[in-house]
Amino acid sequence: MTRLILASASPRRVDLLAQIGIVPDAIVPADIDETPVKNELPKALVLRLARAKAEHVAKQNPGTFVIGADTTVALGRRMFAKAENETEATIFLGKLSGRTHSVWGGIAVITPTGKCITRTLQTRVSFKRLTQAEIGAYVALKEWEGKAGAYAVQGRAAAFVAEIRGSYTNIIGLSLYDIMNILGGNGYKNDESIGYRR
Repeated sequence: MTRLILASASPRRVDLLAQIGIVPDAIVPADIDETPVKNELPKALVLRLARAKAEHVAKQNPGTFVIGADTTVALGRRMFAKAENETEATIFLGKLSGRTHSVWGGIAVITPTGKCITRTLQTRVSFKRLTQAEIGAYVALKEWEGKAGAYAVQGRAAAFVAEIRGSYTNIIGLSLYDIMNILGGNGYKNDESIGYRR
């Protein structure tokens, strides 16, 4: 069976893949600069970074499947990366409160033949209006650490979400529907997962 490598250090992406029966043969975080370029839009950023991560790892691991992914939260053109402290997390949640934001996801898969398949996804997430007490209590939980937009939809922040339009797993870090279709459509076989072509 051809090896599969996840070019990400995100434990959430590992858990998501395991949900559909995929356990990467290796996890190799890509050491790349993730700084947005001037005037770069969220959609372009996640696609560029996902591809750069996959290509970086694939160069050292030819003949394998390599998955690269990136996620960002945005209100229009303004992007919310991972909050660096409680103050920033509080500001982020205050900006998202009572509004609908976009979670942009980029996926890039390098096949054993060197072909690169990419996808970009937009999931629209509507937050209820949050009180300062709700924001303060959530920030104190530390659940926001390491999360784009300073929240985890699969955790306590689920109570903030009034509506989701699009892929739920994209919000967590990887659209399982899209990754399954890309891998299955390009010859990846895994007896533990469902939906792949035999």
